[in-house]
Amino acid sequence: MEQQNEGGDIVSELVKIKGVDTTLTLTCAGMLKWHDGQRLRCLTVEKEVLGFSTVGSQVFVKTVVETPGLCCVGGGDKGLTRKTFVFEPLSEGSLQLWSRKLGQYIDSLGRPKKLLIFVNPFGGRKSATKIFAADVKPLLDDANILYTMQETKHQLHAKEITYKMDLSMYDGIVCVSGDGILVEVINGLLEREDWDSAIRMPLGVVPAGTGNGMAKSLLDLVGYPCTALYAVLAVIRGHKRSLDVATILQGETRFYCVLMLAWGLVADIDIESEKYRWMGSARMEFYALQRIFHLRTYNGRIYFVPAPGFEAFGDELSGHTVECAKGICARGQNQEGMINIQQHGYRDSNIDLQSLNWRTIEGPFISVWLHNVPWGSEDTMAAPDAKFADGYLDLIIMKTCSKLPLLALMAEMNNGEGIHFRTWFTNC
Repeated sequence: MEQQNEGGDIVSELVKIKGVDTTLTLTCAGMLKWHDGQRLRCLTVEKEVLGFSTVGSQVFVKTVVETPGLCCVGGGDKGLTRKTFVFEPLSEGSLQLWSRKLGQYIDSLGRPKKLLIFVNPFGGRKSATKIFAADVKPLLDDANILYTMQETKHQLHAKEITYKMDLSMYDGIVCVSGDGILVEVINGLLEREDWDSAIRMPLGVVPAGTGNGMAKSLLDLVGYPCTALYAVLAVIRGHKRSLDVATILQGETRFYCVLMLAWGLVADIDIESEKYRWMGSARMEFYALQRIFHLRTYNGRIYFVPAPGFEAFGDELSGHTVECAKGICARGQNQEGMINIQQHGYRDSNIDLQSLNWRTIEGPFISVWLHNVPWGSEDTMAAPDAKFADGYLDLIIMKTCSKLPLLALMAEMNNGEGIHFRTWFTNC
C-alpha cells in the first residue's frame, strides 16, 4: 500500500464521496482526481488545496476554487470560492495513508507553517482588523498555518518588533496594511546585526491601507486583482519574488526604501493629505487637485548613474574629479563647491562609486519620483517598466508643465499610458 502504482500515482484507492464508492487518486503531478458518476472531477493541490483535516473516518479538504466548481475544464466566472471537499477512506489503514501522503505532498510545496502577522488598525479607512478577521484568518486556518497576530500600536511599532524578534520562530512576516508597515519591517530587519540573514525572511503584504502599491505591483504582475483574498493565497502558496532595496541618507538619518521615493508634487500630495486620511485612497486624488491648481516648483540638482541604454539622459559632469575615503565620495565641481556622495549599502557594499558614470539634471522641478516597482498605489501606475530585482530605480521627472496638461498626465498614470522609459523626463 506504501508503493506507487504502475501509473506513477502517489496513491489511488476506493473511497466514499457523498455515500458513493469511487476511486480517488493523488497523482505525482499533484492532482486529486475522481469520478462523480457523470464526469471526471479534479483539484490541483498547489493552486486550489489550502489544507486538510481528519474528523473521525472522514478527510475534509479545504479548497479555494474558481466559480462555478471543481471541474478540470470549463470557463465561467473567475471569482474564487472557498469550498470543502469531503471523502471517506474505506479502512483505518487507508485513512492513515491518505493523511500521510497528502500531508507530505503539501509539505513538499514549501509553504510556510508559522507566520508573524502585523495588522495596522489605523491605516487607510481603518479596515485592516476587519480584513484580517474576514479574509486572512479563515484562509490561514484552512491551510493549517499557525500565526501570531500583532496589532501595531504606534508609528514604527512594527520596526521595533522586527528589530528585536527571534526570527527562528517564524517562516515569514505578513503585513495587513498599506505600504508603510512593510517599509517599517524591512528597516527593522536591515538595522539588525544579523541583517544579512534577516533579510532572507520572506515578507508578505495584504492590501488594507491607502496606497497598497506593493501589493498591487506583485498581484498585477501575475494577472491577479489587488484583493486581500489573492494576496493571502500568494502567502499560503509560498510564492516568492526577489526585491531590490535602496539605501537612503537624509542628513544623518539612514533608512531603506522598497517602493518609491518622492520629492516635490507627489511628496506634497502624500504628506499633506494626511489630514484627509478618513477619505481612504480618495484623499490622494482630492488633494492632488488642490496641489495642481496651486502648483509649486522646487530648485535643486539631481546626480544619477544612468541604467544601460539611458546614458544620454542629463548632462555630463565634465572636468570633475572623484575621491573616495572611508566610504565617502566627493566629486569636485570646479569653483562651485563639492558634492558629497555617501557610500551606501547595508554595511558592506562593494560598489565603487568613483568609477561610475555620473550625470546631472538641474531644476527647477515640479516633481521628482523614484520607483522600484510599477505601481505607486492601486490606481497609479507611474513606472510600468520597473522591475522588482534588476538593480535599477525608475526616475520620473516633471519640470515645467501647465495645469491642464499636468492633470491629464496624472490621469494617464492610472494605467501607465505614455510612460515607458527607465528615465522619464517631461516638459508639458
